[in-house]
Order: sequence, then structure tokens, then C-alpha cells
Amino acid sequence: MEINGEQVNENIRYDELHLSPEIMRALEKKGYVQATPIQGGAIPYFMDWQDVVAKAPTGTGKTFAFGIPMVEHIDPADDGVQALVLAPTRELAIQIVDELRDLCEFKEGVRCVVLYGGQPIDRQISQLKKRPQIVVATPGRLMDHMKRRTVRLDQVRTVVLDEADRMLDMGFIHDVTRILDQAKSRKNLGLFSATISREVMDISWVYQRDPVEIVVRADEQNKPDIQQYRIDVDRSAKAEILARLLEAGGYERAIAFCNTKNMTDRLTGLLKMRGISAEPIHGDIQQSVREKTLGRFRKGEIRVLVATDVAARGLDIDDVDVVFNYDVPDENEYYVHRIGRTGRAKRHGVAYTLVSAITESLRMDEIEKATRNQVGRLKYEGGALLELDGQN
Repeated sequence: MEINGEQVNENIRYDELHLSPEIMRALEKKGYVQATPIQGGAIPYFMDWQDVVAKAPTGTGKTFAFGIPMVEHIDPADDGVQALVLAPTRELAIQIVDELRDLCEFKEGVRCVVLYGGQPIDRQISQLKKRPQIVVATPGRLMDHMKRRTVRLDQVRTVVLDEADRMLDMGFIHDVTRILDQAKSRKNLGLFSATISREVMDISWVYQRDPVEIVVRADEQNKPDIQQYRIDVDRSAKAEILARLLEAGGYERAIAFCNTKNMTDRLTGLLKMRGISAEPIHGDIQQSVREKTLGRFRKGEIRVLVATDVAARGLDIDDVDVVFNYDVPDENEYYVHRIGRTGRAKRHGVAYTLVSAITESLRMDEIEKATRNQVGRLKYEGGALLELDGQN
């Protein structure tokens, strides 16, 4: 881990961070002893109210890195909104508030609320009347509440943008800047992301003062254990090969990624025709249906979740057995986020990318070079997978 460009010790225990007994009790209940590098690096600076720009791989504990000091700073006697977390998707916002509530379990009088589109706004207004001190929200829905004057940000002291690169890339930059401008009592701002884009740095330059820059690189300790393969196939055989791989590996929980909403629906139908339980998740599907689908997937009632990149960002699913890239992703970053849905929480994962055209092959070559991932090459012939010579 690097802090302001200097290599520092990553092995830090929670009991070395001078946390309150209530937070330590919450961590002990979850069985956590060792802080992840991003937590060990960020928590002390956040506790001192400093601005932070943090870059770390997906699945390395960023929520607790800002969540622990955020909860520690809350004054239970003050029922104004004291802390705000912005997230790009509903799914990520829900995941964050669940983790924050775990941290608040023994902090009497500390309340959290989550605000996102697709849920009746009247229900959220009722929750806001309970005077939560921590608000987790998507930018669009928070703007709706601000216009209705159901949320006031004038007492907010800490603001965090989680997955800041994705949030700004999705077109929320104007909402984000308006929200930051309303938080006039803000003492510190945290920008947490897997990549630091130009847009993220623009926000940093305008809204942060001498931020601490923390970089956690993917290494053997925090890099997910994912066996990656690319398979040369005929386009007409993609669905059949995916189904056979699913059966041959005995995978019970899989995510298949497509580049378009149309292909997502089409692949779902092809899998169902083969007797495989599958459901799509993309931006045109109502939020209530998406949440129901995710609930069924977590319970094991759906074997394959077929998703687009935007819909899958921030999904709170940690035990996916295998990821299929039914379409080769258009962006290198999408590949990293896709395969990162498996191999989480120290589990072994597998990712297959189905390549069926020259353009897809060139795109995959570029991804391998850019991400420096070891990707084994397979070919499907005569009903069997063949490992090509000279490949891992």
C-alpha cells in the first residue's frame, strides 16, 4: 500500500486503530481481527477529519474504511444529518447501508437511512422523519428529496463518494457537485474508487484540500483467486457451450454478462429453453422486479443471473461460483469488474470469456495486455474442452 507515494506497512489490526468499544464489539461479532490495507490506511486519516482519495481493488473492504470513522464521528444526541454517502446504483447503496447498520449495532442512538429511485418516495420520507444521522443515497433520488426539502445537508460533516469513477461516468457529475455545494459544513470528503479517472481528480481539485492519496494495488494477498479462460467458439454455439460448461463444472450460482439489454433477454430465453433457471437484470427492468430477482438468486432459486455491466455494478453477491463473459466487454475496466463478481472473500472463482469473432479476439488480446491477467486458452471441439499448447 502507498500513502502519498510512500510504501507503508499493510498489516494492521483493528485493536491498533484506537476504535471505540462499541465498534470493536461489532467487528468481533463479525469475526474480524485484521484490517484490510485500505482500512488500515484510510481510517486514521478519516478519524482526523482529513480528505482522502483512495484507490483499491473491488472487494478489499472500502465500505468499512470510510464507514468505521464515519460511525465513530456521529453524535447520537444530534438528530441532524451528519454524514452522507453517495453511490452510483441502488444495489450498492443498499449494500453500504447494510454494512453501516452492522457497525452501528452497539452504537445506541445512531440511525441510518438509504434513499434510491424505484422505491416509493413517501416511504423514504417516513424514514427520514425518524431523524437519521447517516444518509446513503443515489444522487438522483437525493436531489429529489432536496427539492422537496425532506433532506437538509447543512449539518453534514463527512461526505463520501463510493465508486466515484462509475458515478461520474454515469453522468451524475452535475448532481454530485450540487450536493457537495449544499454541504457547507463539510469537514472532510472521501473519494473511494477502483480507478481514479480524470473526472474524479476534477472533483478532488475543486472540493478537497491537501487530500491524502492512498493506493492499494492488487497483489497476491488481496487479488481475487480467479482462474480465467478464453474459449474460441462459433457464435451459434455460444449458448450451448455456456450450458455445457455450467453442467460440467457443477456450478450452482453463475452470472453471465452481455453487452446489450437485448442480448441479455435473448440469452435468458436460450438458457430457459435448455432447462436452466435464469433471469435477466438490466436497466429497463423495474427496480421492484430486479430486487425480487436478486433475492431469488441469493436464495439459490435462480442458477444464472444474466446481466448488463451497468445493472451489475455494486451487486451485493459474494459467493458466485463462475462468471461467463457471453460477450467480450467493450471496456477493459468492465472485464475487471465482471470477473470480480467471483473469487470474493478468499473463495476460488472461475471466469470464462466466449470469443467468436476476429474483433472479439482482438478486443480480448487488448484486455489481457492491459489488465496483465493470466488467461488460459481453450477450444471447444467434439463436445470437449481442449487446452491449447503453450497456455496456462
